[in-house]
Amino acid sequence: MQPLPVVIVHRDQPERLVDTIEAFRAQDVPVTITVVDNGSAVLPPVEEPDVTVVRTGRNLGFGPAANVGYRRFLADPAAGDWVVLAPHDVLPEPSCLSRMLRVLAEQPRAGLACADVGDGATPVVDPYFGGILVPARVDAGWEPVGHPHGTLMLARRACLAEVGIFDERYFAYCEEADLALRARAAGWESGLVRGAMVKNAHVGSASAAIDYLQLRNTLLLVREHSGRYHAFIRFCVALLQLVTGLVRPARRGPYWNVEGRLRGMLDFLRGRYGPPPAHLFDQR
Repeated sequence: MQPLPVVIVHRDQPERLVDTIEAFRAQDVPVTITVVDNGSAVLPPVEEPDVTVVRTGRNLGFGPAANVGYRRFLADPAAGDWVVLAPHDVLPEPSCLSRMLRVLAEQPRAGLACADVGDGATPVVDPYFGGILVPARVDAGWEPVGHPHGTLMLARRACLAEVGIFDERYFAYCEEADLALRARAAGWESGLVRGAMVKNAHVGSASAAIDYLQLRNTLLLVREHSGRYHAFIRFCVALLQLVTGLVRPARRGPYWNVEGRLRGMLDFLRGRYGPPPAHLFDQR
């Protein structure tokens, strides 16, 4: 069987990266691994015959770093029809990729697909709120979704070749939803494969940069795919949520940060995209 290309985006988590590489090596289908390193201070000696390391030299963001791997995949027709994308801290079960490939073989218009994180939720795209989660509708096999989540996703070569790769304005967060909406407009489908299990036990950073990116990028996503009226309503909701969070701290979300939210809204208005202000990475 032809090895399945895997792209892992890494930054400053060398121990987790080693565990993730080993989890992909333990799959019951053969893989080749490309690690795209986003300017890490320390990177373990992981470059071996089945692992290639590409060093970007700086933090490009998740989407732009993933694009480094996507471009290498698209430039090599012999690499096959599918490419896997994952961050540096995921642990797929040994049968995860084979389950996904079996299901995808019966979905000729599937362009994007993600594994099952076991949360019983389905990613959808709301015209006002962007990517949100709703209760799952199926228990096993293929479930149509509004967009795949980035914990572990597969992309079909033909889909990427037709609609393009990640929009690098997003830097991180919402880029999967944007790609899925572009794919849907071209007639491709996105889905989640129930039962193809993957774990990510290390989510939960409280960096203010996350609040900034999630809000700014949601506003961008809504404007690009639903229009300016929907973006205006979403902006008004963001203002209301900001005031509510100031008055009633119990209503704040897990990443809530005043400066992050204000800067996110202002940068959306003035069209500033790409990386967040550097100092927000250090704020909680």
